[in-house]
Amino acid sequence: MTDVTARPGSRRREQTRARLLDAAHEVFGEVGMDAASVEMICDRAGFTRGAFYSNFESKDELFLALITQLAEEKLDEVAGRVRDLAPDALSDMSALVHQVVGASLGDRMEPQLISEIRTQAMRDPRLAEAYLTWQNVLRDRVEVIIQQVVRTYGLRLRLPIDEAAQLLLDVSDDTCARATLEGRPTAEITALLNARIERLVTVLVEPVG
Repeated sequence: MTDVTARPGSRRREQTRARLLDAAHEVFGEVGMDAASVEMICDRAGFTRGAFYSNFESKDELFLALITQLAEEKLDEVAGRVRDLAPDALSDMSALVHQVVGASLGDRMEPQLISEIRTQAMRDPRLAEAYLTWQNVLRDRVEVIIQQVVRTYGLRLRLPIDEAAQLLLDVSDDTCARATLEGRPTAEITALLNARIERLVTVLVEPVG
């Protein structure tokens, strides 16, 4: 076991947090959030409880940090696609959705994890506040992405950008949660998510010309 006492902001501390997050993701995938104990996560990461609590106040905070990391990774990918857009590349909404969003759950973004965090947040006011803050940050990032797409192609939306961003997040969340409850495989959930986002974008964007 390793007891980490590095000062906040140090490279060593960042590496410790990263290993704890990776370990939490592995343990969650095996036993679920409720059964995933701090001890199990520490054992998997190779750290002591002291190392854990020098980085996170609780298991809930750790899992909130994990879904933040996973969402940021996906949004960074989408933002990169948006930066590469060519103004004359738009042929139809379907092509735009696949080019920009390319929605994919990947190997690390489980709807179960987000659902469990949200359920815990409904019982814990402190976690609820943190969860809502995370949701607001997520929406702000989606707004920036939408604004850039709108500018690039000279599009007009039927809703204000902040409402469009929230609607896209709500539809994505509901689609993933329901499809997971139905027992659909990841590839099928991804295809369904892309299809629903494509239909929603068609509704949100006013016809050009």
